[in-house]
Amino acid sequence: MNKTYDVIITGARVAGSTLAIYLGKAGFHVLLVDQATFPKDTLSTHTFFNNTVALLREIGVMDKLLETNAPPVQDIKFQFEDTTIEGLIPKVDGEESCYCIRRTYLDQILLEQAKSQMNVTVLERFHVTDVIHADDTVVGVEGLDGNNEKQEFLARLVVGADGRSSIIRKLVKSELKISISAKVGIYFGYFSEFRHDNVPKFEVYKIKDNTAILFPTNDNLYVIAGIFPLENKELIGRLKLNPESCLRNFLTDNFPNTTIGTRLKNAELVEPVKGILRYDNYWYRGMGKGWALVGDAVCFKDPGMAQGIHDAICGARILSNILSKYKGQSNQSNQSNQISEEYQKAIEDEFMVRFHMGCQISQNERISEQQNAINKLISSHPEAIEKFLGIYNYSNEPDALEKELTRIMQSI
Repeated sequence: MNKTYDVIITGARVAGSTLAIYLGKAGFHVLLVDQATFPKDTLSTHTFFNNTVALLREIGVMDKLLETNAPPVQDIKFQFEDTTIEGLIPKVDGEESCYCIRRTYLDQILLEQAKSQMNVTVLERFHVTDVIHADDTVVGVEGLDGNNEKQEFLARLVVGADGRSSIIRKLVKSELKISISAKVGIYFGYFSEFRHDNVPKFEVYKIKDNTAILFPTNDNLYVIAGIFPLENKELIGRLKLNPESCLRNFLTDNFPNTTIGTRLKNAELVEPVKGILRYDNYWYRGMGKGWALVGDAVCFKDPGMAQGIHDAICGARILSNILSKYKGQSNQSNQSNQISEEYQKAIEDEFMVRFHMGCQISQNERISEQQNAINKLISSHPEAIEKFLGIYNYSNEPDALEKELTRIMQSI
């Protein structure tokens, strides 16, 4: 096995495998490592919109993903108190459908696509323990393989694609630029026999300081999530004692004037309830001398935005494009600051607006009278609904919705 590569990527899930695919196609020699063996599940929203579908089709995995029989979703429903905003997600690059695909399928298919690249070597069951430095520059990694033997690999760039608890981010001491603690906890389960209303759709309900999110996924299952304030200590205590009963009661009791309770009555929990009680929205420095971060390793925001899969794939594409731009230049090491700044600006331009939206959602503020009036205005105008939904799949930016609302109010 080779010991030297152009790029070493630690973490072989969505961000890491996608980056390996792009870099392999661009002619880089890549080592992709992960401490897990696949397929393996992970805590994740695992929902993505049709702009992400376009990227997955670009890297050649969408047909395989469709074979997992995840239902296509085009209809998105938000209910804020007694106001419903519902419509079809705007088209992006000819794509109409969104999906919620289990990570056991998504990660495995992306990893297999990475393995198929001639320039990509994949090493599972490899636990990175440290990075290797030459002066102040990272030049490789060391770790333990599946036989618990120490191995060292060298590269011009080491990329941390290893999630929220990124070991690479810790080892290189990446600068924390933004950190905002969420004020909610999230618990969810996979349920069978949970029927959709009319057609499969993504559903979000916010009533007072509680939220429910429903996604149809693989194997005729629904992901059903309850989001609640961390200050509700009594609920957290009951969740720890009996997660299923507590989640069912929470969803049945706190969302009147919805069909959630009725639909949940005959549904069966097929896996243990999972969740997270405390998390931070964060943004780290994305690149330094000999290292870079991508996906959740560099930034993470409230899962309610359902942007994590997109950020991982799109962020990998951005990093690959920048590395490809400078590939083969003899003074690349002297341009490290320029490359770093270019990457930082690119990901901030792409993701920062929705990052701040996620931070705001995670503060779990109740809907004000002013916001309620805005929601009612949006719900009664198809053009505003389209602009509202288009924020989630990047078919427009939030200011397009603001302009549309201004136009509507001026015409009244």
